Amino acid sequence: MTVHKEGFQTIGITALVFGIINVLSFSFLSGSYPAVSLVLFFVTLFLLLFIISFFRIPNRQLTLNDNQIICPADGKVVVIEEIIDEEYFKDKRIQVSIFMSPANVHVNRNPINGQVVYNQYHKGKYLVAWHPKSSTENERWSVAVKHAQKGVILYKQIAGALAKRICNYTKVGESVHQTAEYGFIKFGSRVDVLLPVGTQVNVALNQVVKGGVTVLATW
Repeated sequence: MTVHKEGFQTIGITALVFGIINVLSFSFLSGSYPAVSLVLFFVTLFLLLFIISFFRIPNRQLTLNDNQIICPADGKVVVIEEIIDEEYFKDKRIQVSIFMSPANVHVNRNPINGQVVYNQYHKGKYLVAWHPKSSTENERWSVAVKHAQKGVILYKQIAGALAKRICNYTKVGESVHQTAEYGFIKFGSRVDVLLPVGTQVNVALNQVVKGGVTVLATW
C-alpha cells in the first residue's frame, strides 16, 4: 500500500495537529485528568489513521481487457438506469453510478483505453452523493473517452456533501489507458458512467465493486 500524492499536505497538517494536541494534553492534563488525556490521545490517533487510510492506494491486480469496461472507482453501485444525457451525447444512455463512502479508496481509474474527446468541469451544489439530482446539479467533472473501435463513454466525478475537491488529470486529445489513474475526489463522492444503450452491464444494484478490478460492463 502507498499513499496518494493528494494526501501529503492533508496528512502532514493532521499529524502536526495530532502532535500539538497531545503534547499539550500530556503536559497539562495527564497529571490531573489522566483518563481525559488518554481518551483524547486515542480519538486523535483514530482521526490521524483514518486520514492516512483515506488516501491509501492498495496493491491489487488490475483488470485489463479491451472488450470490457472496468469500474472507475471503489464503492457500491447505487444506480443502473436508462437516462437522457443532456450534457454531451444528447440521447439515451445507460447510467451506472458508484457511491464512494469516506471509507472507500478514492483513486479514480480509466474504465477503457482511448482518447479524451471531452473534458469539462462544472460548478454546482453539494447535495449528498446518492441524491437523484447530484448527477446534474452537484459540482462535477465530466470526461468522455473514445475507444478506437468500440465507441465513446462518459464518466463523471461528482462531489458530495463532504467532498469539496475534485482532482482530474486528463485533458482533451491525450490518450488514456485502462485502469490508469485519472483523478481523485476528497472525502466521499460518486462516479457516474454513461454507456451506450445495449451495452451488457455486469454489475448489480448494491453490489460492492473495486476500481480497476471489477468488470462494470461488456461492449
